[in-house]
Amino acid sequence: MGRFWISCRIALFLLMLMLGASACEQDGTGERVVQQKISPTPSTEVKKAGEAEEKIKIGFSMDTLLEERWLKDRDLFKKEVEALGAEIEIMAASGDDALQISQAETLIDEGVDLLVVVPHNAEAIAAIVHKAHKAGIKVIAYDRLIKNADVDLYVSFDNEKVGELQAKAMTRLVPEGNYVYIGGADTDNNAHLLKKGVFNVLQPFIDSGKITVAYDQWTKDWSPASAEENMMDALEANGGRIDAVIAANDATAAGVIKALEAKGLAGEIPVAGQDAELAGVRSIVEGTQTMTVYKPIKLLTKESAELVVRLAKGGSVETEQKINNGKVEVPAVLLPPVAVDKANIEDTIIADGFHSKKDVYGSEER
Repeated sequence: MGRFWISCRIALFLLMLMLGASACEQDGTGERVVQQKISPTPSTEVKKAGEAEEKIKIGFSMDTLLEERWLKDRDLFKKEVEALGAEIEIMAASGDDALQISQAETLIDEGVDLLVVVPHNAEAIAAIVHKAHKAGIKVIAYDRLIKNADVDLYVSFDNEKVGELQAKAMTRLVPEGNYVYIGGADTDNNAHLLKKGVFNVLQPFIDSGKITVAYDQWTKDWSPASAEENMMDALEANGGRIDAVIAANDATAAGVIKALEAKGLAGEIPVAGQDAELAGVRSIVEGTQTMTVYKPIKLLTKESAELVVRLAKGGSVETEQKINNGKVEVPAVLLPPVAVDKANIEDTIIADGFHSKKDVYGSEER
């Protein structure tokens, strides 16, 4: 009788092993489930294996990687998310709305725990938020607000403040005259916030007659080539009589400078940008661009990663600010930007390691 029970126990043990092996072959999560069910004791090895299987996964849907700024965001955000023990899958759509929606749907279908989106079109991507929520996935708008959707959180810089910093710097330098405003892409909500900030400052000067906005145009897809065309149109429309230019970012400022160079005016007409791209900072050193606005992306990616991972794990986030996106008041975390010109380059972007002194000046010494 004893031998019979021993044989049964051995047979039962072998059967359990076979079932475990079979389940592990079926899918990647089967191993975790079987281990949790059949482990007689919570051994250290089993716990570690379970933790590895349960690692959360973040989906990051990006508008584009064609600008230096977004390459930095991608690399730094990935680093911060992984440092917190999570996985991340990144897809970029190169400014194609349909492709971005398709990529975001792929991330949702793959079962990411949370979706982070830098929208190309602030309104077109709203459908993705609805689909993600139906799948039980929260959506975070990164740097750019998603319009008309129940977005769970918006993390960015204070983009209205960015525009105000640009305009304040320019009006201190040029308190009277003809201004040109070269906006960003009108599909990008940030472009509208930047412009609002600029005109918050310019409007009293306009009302008093000291400043005239001689040209005001959006730039398709933030393209430097489109910005160059816009600036050429502005110069021709005003007989070259332009006293200051505010461009929506450093890439569009580069297009403006190229147009000014063609007319022999580069360095003579003040130009403002924003993003503190290396090319823009070098233009400030060279004297063809007047200022930029530095948005510490290291801070943005660190703050965003911590919030994203917390929400993905089922936690909550309390914010002091909310931004209306046309449908709801979206909880928002808005970080402060910094105005940069030739006088404080070293104390800001170089001191933070955003760009090296060698990259900015061409050598370690000025």
